[in-house]
Amino acid sequence: MKLIVGLGNPGEKYERTRHNMGFVVVDQFLKNYEPVKDTVWEDNKKLKSDIATIEWKPKLGSSEKVILAKPKTFMNNSGMAVLLISQFYKIKPDDIWIVHDDIDLQLGSVRIRFGGSSGGHRGIASIMGELKTDKFWRFRLGISHPKNHSETRNRKYYLRDVDDFVLSEFTGSEKGKAKDLVKHAARAIACGLEESLESAMNKFNTK
Repeated sequence: MKLIVGLGNPGEKYERTRHNMGFVVVDQFLKNYEPVKDTVWEDNKKLKSDIATIEWKPKLGSSEKVILAKPKTFMNNSGMAVLLISQFYKIKPDDIWIVHDDIDLQLGSVRIRFGGSSGGHRGIASIMGELKTDKFWRFRLGISHPKNHSETRNRKYYLRDVDDFVLSEFTGSEKGKAKDLVKHAARAIACGLEESLESAMNKFNTK
């Protein structure tokens, strides 16, 4: 059994922000897997998340149950939901895949890796704190960095602060790359389930 968690903040206010790319990618993965009419998310208050369950049937090998989750605890408390879900379904940390935004990667990049530091990402730090380990998989989604956005006549304000930046929406010129990122990352998740995470790393990690 696998647990795939997209990180983000609940609520319409945050839907299109950079910080919610984890939610968007997991949504896209589910839409790719089954007809839109069947893509049902359950508001599971006990697990503090929206939950969807699928049965992944690879071309080779046996089927595997996959739990998809979008925590409703807000980003900084993501670990609370991940711990509740993993305990309820008895899922080990190394079977947990976290899909999240990363300001240290250029827009459109994907990096899959196992373990390591939080890199300053508060959602990942929260998960590490609750699980008491860093030994879980991460799908890092490049959203660019505020230092790459200089003040111009075409921008109403300058995003000096990282918190402001991750809670901002993609600019018009960035939206194409953001859409491509979502498609690329959703395919990477499917590859990880169909073949292996090592194969997904080789095929989808941005050089």
